[in-house]
Amino acid sequence: MVKKIAVFVDVQNIYYTTRQAYGCQFNYRKLWQRISSEGKIVSATAYAIHRSDDKQLKFQNALKQIGFIVKLKPYIQRSDGSAKGDWDVGITIDVLESARNVDTVVLVSGDGDFDLLLEKIKRDYAVSTEVYGVPELTANSLIRSASIYHRIDEDLLLQQ
Repeated sequence: MVKKIAVFVDVQNIYYTTRQAYGCQFNYRKLWQRISSEGKIVSATAYAIHRSDDKQLKFQNALKQIGFIVKLKPYIQRSDGSAKGDWDVGITIDVLESARNVDTVVLVSGDGDFDLLLEKIKRDYAVSTEVYGVPELTANSLIRSASIYHRIDEDLLLQQ
């Protein structure tokens, strides 16, 4: 039996953590190849912030060509200069909805807020949970809550 896999990517988290740790960009095509070698990707969603610039649109189109569904939220600039673009609740809802129909949930994020989510779906749906994150920028609680933790390092980065 082929393992059914659902993939969820926190695009903002991965963009900033790979840039901070390595000064490079993440290689989504290589991620797709690696995960698909483990089973059948039945759904793959990338959660991003919508900015109407050409570079963002090109990136989103590249994700779609790889096989991701791209979900966008508007970029919100607050009056104090800070910005908001948080997908945590959206990702959580989608993970909970898909967990009952797959064997493995793959979360690509270092955000520790997802640790309880992974614990819940392992317990309630008996799914395997895998996390891809930049080692020094991934919450220890998230690493502990995953069945398998994959380090994002040079082999998953775009070479410059």
